[in-house]
Amino acid sequence: MSKQTKISFGETMLKTRNFYALKRVFSTQKANNPQICIVGAGPAGFYAAQHFVKKLGHAQIDIYERLPVPFGLVRFGVAPDHPDVKNVIHTFTKTAKNPNVRFIGNVNLGTDVSLEQLRKFYHVVVLAYGADENRTLNVKGETLANVIPARQIVGWYNGLPWNSDLNINLDGETAVIIGQGNVAIDVARILMTPIDELRKTDITSFALEQISRSKIKKFYLIGRRGPLQAAFTIKELREMLKLGGCSTVWRKEDFEGVAAHIPNLPRPKKRITELMLKSLEEQKPPSGKIFNPVFLRSPLEFRGNNKVEGVVLGVNELEGEDMLNRKAVLTKETENLKCDLGITSIGYKSVQADPTLPFDNSRGVVLNTNSRVDKGLYVAGWLGTGPVGVILTTMSNAFGVAEIVVNDIHKQKLDEVSKPGFEEAKKILDKKGVEAIDWFGWEKIDKCEVNEGKKVGKPREKIVDIRKMIQIAQS
Repeated sequence: MSKQTKISFGETMLKTRNFYALKRVFSTQKANNPQICIVGAGPAGFYAAQHFVKKLGHAQIDIYERLPVPFGLVRFGVAPDHPDVKNVIHTFTKTAKNPNVRFIGNVNLGTDVSLEQLRKFYHVVVLAYGADENRTLNVKGETLANVIPARQIVGWYNGLPWNSDLNINLDGETAVIIGQGNVAIDVARILMTPIDELRKTDITSFALEQISRSKIKKFYLIGRRGPLQAAFTIKELREMLKLGGCSTVWRKEDFEGVAAHIPNLPRPKKRITELMLKSLEEQKPPSGKIFNPVFLRSPLEFRGNNKVEGVVLGVNELEGEDMLNRKAVLTKETENLKCDLGITSIGYKSVQADPTLPFDNSRGVVLNTNSRVDKGLYVAGWLGTGPVGVILTTMSNAFGVAEIVVNDIHKQKLDEVSKPGFEEAKKILDKKGVEAIDWFGWEKIDKCEVNEGKKVGKPREKIVDIRKMIQIAQS
């Protein structure tokens, strides 16, 4: 392709501002270049696209997303006070602006377009739409008012549209969080962080306003196993220990015999255990708000009439020789904790977006063998592995899945038959009146959010109304 041809295409793209009007025709490319569809514009989807751009420069890569905005968990899952983690958006944006990559937002798999249709239109379909439902405890009282999954609270303060009207009451003094992973600590930290610090983040305005009136003074963080098996990382623990106006209070009995195991622990676990013990040794009479990690307890029941008033905890003992993987076993002993807010944080799970998708409902994952679901159909990220690891873990998985796809394309010659790709999918969306949003539309939304944020000294003010997002994108 000549330099002049590239410039002309770029100028046309800028003038149209609409991918519907574009049809890429390159004289040097064959009509049957691989058409690759990625469902999900979160980390797994973008990392897979990045690898395809690197290894399959001749492929057309279309990223479908059910929301009008991209970035998935990076936008809606990362805590507002962790802006550095969101820097990966710059890498994703670079991928999205590649001439062979197309973002197609506001398109829902299973309703707007079926998996069968996508498989017909594309040589390869990579499912990467993540895990956006919460696991349940299945205990009595879990449906009482003010017993709320952590996932919904995260979506509430991060601007996930369907969590924007969350009915959360922060008028009581005590909250109990069931679970000791990083999400649980994130929620506790955000709800306890001094309001002037939160004002500097991209937290939603309505969450900021409600947290500013919060009367919660004490957070219990409940884990069914011991300190050596805690799921949170040292970074999150350090942040809690340094949180202004908050004291971390440990129970000395939870750490009996723990120090003796330190010499035999792997380095990461050794460091975090030493930090917990150091904090315990330096513990002073608490002042201000209190963060109270509690180990060896399992929730048996939430109690209350219409609204949660307390939780019944079963006392556990640990069994097993493997110190880091010992099993929690209930004893006959129980404890009662009064609380005004109950938060469950025991993990996320994926959903079966399309009825034809082979799915394990108990695990919340797509059935797959080495990321392959069927010929030309693959799964990446949490949808295939379950909700494990951090963004770097997802990156490694997505790169690995994309490499499997690349090898299959070469070995199985998946691109021998020409496929129409988005050209055919667009006809279905148009017929259904689906208002798909392209990357230029997202950039308009992005600009609007940043401008609104500047008015109040924030990085951005997230738009949570999907209708408003679409109006801005199409303006």
